[in-house]
Amino acid sequence: MVQAWYMDDSRDDPRRPHRPEPGRRVDLERLRQLGVLYWKLDADIYENDPELEKIRRERNYSWMDIITICKDKLPNYEEKIKMFYEEHLHLDDEIRYILDGSGYFDVRDKEDKWIRIFMEKGDMITLPAGIYHRFTVDEKNYTKAMRLFVGDPVWTAYNRPADHFEARGQYLKFLAQTA
Repeated sequence: MVQAWYMDDSRDDPRRPHRPEPGRRVDLERLRQLGVLYWKLDADIYENDPELEKIRRERNYSWMDIITICKDKLPNYEEKIKMFYEEHLHLDDEIRYILDGSGYFDVRDKEDKWIRIFMEKGDMITLPAGIYHRFTVDEKNYTKAMRLFVGDPVWTAYNRPADHFEARGQYLKFLAQTA
């Protein structure tokens, strides 16, 4: 099951857990209230997984590729890791399925506090369009992930502040309705 918690305020290495003591856990229902969706799948059979195919069909995730985030596989690794960790939003949902390794997605809650979501092999997540978020590998420095899109991929990230985009306005309306 997914592990999520409110982050501490440390400016330490972002690859560390940043879990304060005592910690404030965040459950799946709280993530759903933010529009974050989560599934646990069998990453060993991702190429022929009927459950993954069902999710893709129901949610129209028609495009996919696989990215390996590690020094040996990702060109300009250090630059890309810094870019992924910049707080940003997208105009479309961000869908990631961890096939191997692990990492963290951080999302903002309604009060603008960071929630850290630990992702490992078999975890699939959808972050809604308009949510401020960021990603980093953990201290193992290795994540292999499937990236999924509805239609053609759009890679554009809009760093904060990006409140003028319609996707952000729609997301804020969604949050107001779940209050």
